[in-house]
Amino acid sequence: MNGSEFRTPGELLTLIESAAPDFICTYRNLHSDAWKWPYSLGTHVDLLTQHTDMPVMLLPHPEANRSAGHAMENTDTVMAIADHLTGDHRLVNYALRFAENDGTLWLTHVEDEATFGRFMEVISKIPTIDTDEARKAVREQLLKEPQDYIDGCVEVLRKARTRVRVEHLIVFGHHLSEYKRLIEQHEVDLLVLNTKDEDQLAMHGIAYALAVELRQIPLLML
Repeated sequence: MNGSEFRTPGELLTLIESAAPDFICTYRNLHSDAWKWPYSLGTHVDLLTQHTDMPVMLLPHPEANRSAGHAMENTDTVMAIADHLTGDHRLVNYALRFAENDGTLWLTHVEDEATFGRFMEVISKIPTIDTDEARKAVREQLLKEPQDYIDGCVEVLRKARTRVRVEHLIVFGHHLSEYKRLIEQHEVDLLVLNTKDEDQLAMHGIAYALAVELRQIPLLML
């Protein structure tokens, strides 16, 4: 199946239902000139990520000249991110499959500093709670849970003798800016993220903001 076989979103859905693929690979702003402006993924891509169950590999637009050179050469640096990484085996397994042997898989979790601050502000108004102790304990627990999960992943992969090195990045910060900083800092070739939300039709959480802004590398959208 290729882009010349359809023009409208409806025709695309008909082809997908007929072909029943396990995996879709396309580029952002398919059949649209909206790639000239950094505001959307395009109607076809929105439909693919929200109306189908299969993973979608989203590539930089071929005419946009924004592709990071390292990302087009290999996948020796892959990053998996989620709002709640703990227990997300499907996300980790997909990221691992796409990482090259002897490459690095970064399992990344960013706790939103602003959200944490708002909760602590509420707690500070409860006189029976020691705010300083609560801040320290809650912060430590928020970081401990994803760390414990990642440690478990590393142990399982070590026993399986996988040739992919697994590293962790667990930090506090602003979700979008921190993820962008980490991706640029480590020259990530492929970003793996969840895009579906059981409670809504729109794309999951911060996934849409990341997908729109990270135009220079491929994204695997689950």
